[in-house]
Amino acid sequence: MRLALRPRSGCLVLCLSASLLTLLLQSLWVPPEITREEPLLGAGRSPEEQGHHSHGVRRLALRLETLNSQVQRLTRERDTRQLTKEDLSLLLQSLRQDQEGLVRSVERELQRMAQKLDRIGHLPHTPQLPDNHRSQTGVHEVCAVPEDPVYPHCAEKVEFLGARWNSDPCYAFYGVDGTTCSILTYLSDREDFCPPRPGRNHSAPPWHQQPHGHTVEAEIRTTLSPLYEVFDGIQGPAEKFIRSRVERLSGLWVKTGQRMRENTANQTSLQKRVLLYPGVLSGGAGQRFGTMVNRGGPLGELVQWADLSASLYILGHNVTFTISQRHLHSVIGAAPGRGSCPIQRPLTFDLIYTDYHGLAHLQGAMGLAFQHYQCRFRILDSFGTEPAFNLGTYAHKYGYKTLWGSWGLQPLQYMTMFPHTPDNSFLGFVSEEAQSPQEEREQEGQPRTSVKDNMAVVYGKQDYMWQGKESYLEVISRELETHGTVYQPAGQSARLPGEVINHGLLTQDQFLQLLRRAKVFVGLGFPFEGPAPLEAIASGCVFLQPRFQPPLSSENSPFYKGKPTTRLVSSQHPYAEEFIGKPFVWTVNMTNATDVQETVQAILRTEVKPFTPREFTCEGMLERVHAYITHQDFCSASFPTWPPESALRVHLGPLGQSCGSVCRRAFLVCEPALFHHLNSPAAFSRLGLSCASMDQEVDNHLFPAYSPWGRRCGLQRERLLFSCAGSDPGQRRLCPCRAHQPGQVALCPECI
Repeated sequence: MRLALRPRSGCLVLCLSASLLTLLLQSLWVPPEITREEPLLGAGRSPEEQGHHSHGVRRLALRLETLNSQVQRLTRERDTRQLTKEDLSLLLQSLRQDQEGLVRSVERELQRMAQKLDRIGHLPHTPQLPDNHRSQTGVHEVCAVPEDPVYPHCAEKVEFLGARWNSDPCYAFYGVDGTTCSILTYLSDREDFCPPRPGRNHSAPPWHQQPHGHTVEAEIRTTLSPLYEVFDGIQGPAEKFIRSRVERLSGLWVKTGQRMRENTANQTSLQKRVLLYPGVLSGGAGQRFGTMVNRGGPLGELVQWADLSASLYILGHNVTFTISQRHLHSVIGAAPGRGSCPIQRPLTFDLIYTDYHGLAHLQGAMGLAFQHYQCRFRILDSFGTEPAFNLGTYAHKYGYKTLWGSWGLQPLQYMTMFPHTPDNSFLGFVSEEAQSPQEEREQEGQPRTSVKDNMAVVYGKQDYMWQGKESYLEVISRELETHGTVYQPAGQSARLPGEVINHGLLTQDQFLQLLRRAKVFVGLGFPFEGPAPLEAIASGCVFLQPRFQPPLSSENSPFYKGKPTTRLVSSQHPYAEEFIGKPFVWTVNMTNATDVQETVQAILRTEVKPFTPREFTCEGMLERVHAYITHQDFCSASFPTWPPESALRVHLGPLGQSCGSVCRRAFLVCEPALFHHLNSPAAFSRLGLSCASMDQEVDNHLFPAYSPWGRRCGLQRERLLFSCAGSDPGQRRLCPCRAHQPGQVALCPECI
């Protein structure tokens, strides 16, 4: 029976037939240069016969591809002109001429393939050689991608590397040459995505193994001289500032270390190998940052790095300091290339202190090992990172994604300059004051006195900070001689009010001596939350600062925009306002001349003595850093045991308040490490809350919380989202509060 085909149907049938035949031949034709069996199969056949065989298959495939192309061309032409019966007849006549030869060629090739498979089935088994290196992999070796449920991503990774192995030289460094065998070896030995190769012992990747044990005890040191050698070879302005600060405060560090040694004579702890890497000082960005040091740029971060270095060294730990990415790659064992591969060996550092810039550098150097070792990282983060911004998937879903967040660390791994974000660890610094002969009288029991001039020093080392503050400064200048320390470029003068005496940019010693003479340290509203106000208070000054109404936040301030925090900043220095307060700190509306004048007059009637909160002394910082190193463990999968549960004070917050605010109103501190004790139905029952439903399926950084409408109780299912920050008008939060030691917010009475 003959079937009549319409032109469109005929073209489709021909196209499908040609495509199927082409695919069949391509699946059977394996080029001899990539087969291991081909030399064996060619035994007894001349090179001409082998070439004729290969050439015949290729010729047949090309004929089919040509046929397919002709049919597709005619199909496309159908869109521009209607095919006639004559067109189709000519096409079919042309195809029939080759039909019988084409069928015979296909039959011949299929018969040859069947004979080849039959011979392969009778060959003796030859075990594959291990190919740990390219030199061990046979040129014609064929490796099948294993299907193993224990390694579900193996095939996907093999496919990815097969296309991308040339994108990073590190793959070739580890022996990948584009063959499946070399890729499987790499994915087994280095990334653990594929099962062990035959004949190879299975073990964890080298970077996954435990390094040799380090059991040296940490002994408190009484000199900082060897630490200076750690800074050798680092010559930039920022690095010189760090070293000079360590040297300048060395006497205080040593005395404090000696006292601590006497008080902890019977306590022992293991020495930690610590890497300090301030990424902000690395590369071109570091050079730009360094140039600002001598032009009135921010110094707060450098102060922290200096004091952290001294603290760790005095506490007896092994400290390595670097700002070079090349040196960083060397000390962590990074593979040559662009950072796609894991490091070559186990990480030898127990702790790595860095910043957001350094975190990105580490990720770019460690490959897959970054996630394995991220529990050892500590991130110096001046303004804090709240949990809602830290977890990438949550931040992206609920609008908390910023440039600086989404690293998925434990929120307590972020270390702040001031204790403004209880979800993070407060690292702090040491408030410096000028040394004077009066300290000798203090040691003899004589009271400390300070002779003050009727003068004010304005906080702002660059003249742009002064712009728009003329009326505010004029009121102050009526009562006090006003001094500035503003950077002046060579041959230029700073744009300051005429009544201001400008000293130019001073050294730290000169600046502190000026503060010792002044009665008032005047804030202009910027910079935010720096160390200078505490240094002024430690020198016997009163800090006068502007109030922000409404408070600044990421919603209304260009400076805070993009920072991973929802904090509301009510003044230039919230810590000074909330934790120190009057008579040392006065906050005013600087646009209200009457308020400013009355406040200045009240300050002049008030006598204050130099004051430093304990947490900003050498002793306070050493105590805090020692407690963190001893007790914080972010590598354990279990819930934290420090602070102890005995420190917990449970508070049920009112609607619309964060746990940070709830605890602060009770003169306590929110402690995120204790949240897990409240994350159970029993915790709601103990608070007298009757839950009609228990929500455990929704991610919400406010949970555990209670909603009176419908008596709905919410439990936290993601431990990275336990958060002291955050509020909702419809939620009453269960808050883990704790007490703190006098002058030491970071530590509870039960903590040490």
